Amino acid sequence: MTDTSNTDSGQQLAFYALDPNTILDALESVDILAEAALLGLNSYENRVYQFRDEEQCKWVVKFYRPNRWSDASILEEHEFSLELAADDIPVVAPCIINGKTLHHYQGFRFAIFPNCGGRAPNLDDRDTLTWLGRFIARIHTRGSASRYQHRLTIDVNSYAQNPYQFLCENDFIPSGLRPSMDSVCLPLIEACYERFARWTDIELFRIHGDCHPSNVMWTPAGPHFVDLDDSRSGPAVQDLWMLITGDEQEQVQQKNALLDGYEDFREFDDREWLLVEALRAMRMIHYMGWLASRWEDPSFKHNFPWFNTQRYWEDQLLSLKEQLGALQNEVLPTHWL
Repeated sequence: MTDTSNTDSGQQLAFYALDPNTILDALESVDILAEAALLGLNSYENRVYQFRDEEQCKWVVKFYRPNRWSDASILEEHEFSLELAADDIPVVAPCIINGKTLHHYQGFRFAIFPNCGGRAPNLDDRDTLTWLGRFIARIHTRGSASRYQHRLTIDVNSYAQNPYQFLCENDFIPSGLRPSMDSVCLPLIEACYERFARWTDIELFRIHGDCHPSNVMWTPAGPHFVDLDDSRSGPAVQDLWMLITGDEQEQVQQKNALLDGYEDFREFDDREWLLVEALRAMRMIHYMGWLASRWEDPSFKHNFPWFNTQRYWEDQLLSLKEQLGALQNEVLPTHWL
């Protein structure tokens, strides 16, 4: 019988130590010869590298972290990306090589993408937000046409309850702060459950899932969306709220600009705006749990040296307390209750 714990541990260690020769051999296994040096890109969850082939074309190869997504889950994301690309929606989809998008080499799983550069979008520009709103609506129209079977849903359980339980069970929170953290996080999680329970009829469908400004690249031809690695089923507003920043007046203007574009192609359920503070709280807890769950990866200790310090947990406690207040004190319009 295979010892899965040892197998999983071995896969993780190999992933942490992924070296250039193995990467080049993996590319060669699908008949791609990289001519220029590999350039590591800013990705922590997976290992992502830019390279040039023999014809000096730029590509990106992504090696998937073991034990996170199943092959079926990765392929669902690839299929969604290809559907969007076929509809002329500017999403960077994986390349089909030898009839496949997901490849295997010596226990590693990888995919190859065209290299599509760009800059961060100017979210202070109304026209930019309206343009983004149109494309997000088109992503959602295609996303609602069918359902994920293997990927998870953005919900309170997976984005808040489970991450917080992981932090507690693995003693990441300092013992002196644990009672205070419980006194904030437990009612915060409960408030999130309560908020989602109010509108169980809000539609959940395939969305980008992590549509923050770093995952939108802007070129003279307009935007393109990258990194659907966190694509899940979820409410439409999940792909809008992270593009809204600034003070209250600025947020209203940005929201209106996004909706002006969005509703050119798709109706938006305005009740979803009342999920935003819950989604924000869930993202905060999920991020803490994500860092903790990856803490054995040497790259995380190098790139996030501030995590798991006393100061870090004190700062998180303050931020979560403010978020609990924002959620509890938010005025809900009576006609939506």
